[in-house]
Amino acid sequence: MADEEPTAAAAPAEEAKDDDAAPEEENSAHFEPVVQLEEVEVNTGEEDEEILYSVRAKLFLYGESLLDKGTGIKSWNDRGIGEAKILKHKENGKTRLLMRQEKTMKVIANHVVDPRIVLEPNTGSDRSWVWSAFDFSEGELVEKVFALRMKDSDVAAEFKKKFEEAQKINALEDAGADGAPDAAADEAAEALAGLTTGGNDAEEEAKTDEPKEE
Repeated sequence: MADEEPTAAAAPAEEAKDDDAAPEEENSAHFEPVVQLEEVEVNTGEEDEEILYSVRAKLFLYGESLLDKGTGIKSWNDRGIGEAKILKHKENGKTRLLMRQEKTMKVIANHVVDPRIVLEPNTGSDRSWVWSAFDFSEGELVEKVFALRMKDSDVAAEFKKKFEEAQKINALEDAGADGAPDAAADEAAEALAGLTTGGNDAEEEAKTDEPKEE
């Protein structure tokens, strides 16, 4: 019996084309959303202010923690990382410090840059400052002791420089541009009359237990 010559393997069969098939129609259906959402403009309260300086830093607050509430036991509490901004109002010229938590945008510091505030260096650190101020971050004026930690000593020095420049701006605004007292200056002085900064009991106590360097 003669050997049969091998035949080439058959190529995979192509699917038969149906030339008579109707072309696929494009779906052009359009559905209106059941609820129409309108854009809502969110005001941050900073629309009428200009940023004089901004730095990313970590804020600490000296006081009772949630666990120690009502015990009188105070310590440094981490309030979070965010942009510490020095803002100047475009109309009245006043400056303030505003800081929000980076992730939640919650206000954690909001106070006038009072000329009487003294930035004290953190013991054993050249990159953080401690001070007390009348803060309005929770909707009412409360005297608080803050510590702000920057990434290095150069940034800390720059913050102090910008803070003191903002203090001078407020000092001039309080006194009036021509040095003459005015109603606005008197009102501002009266509002800040209860503020104590630098050397008060709470601040002195805080200095003995300042936030540890990481």
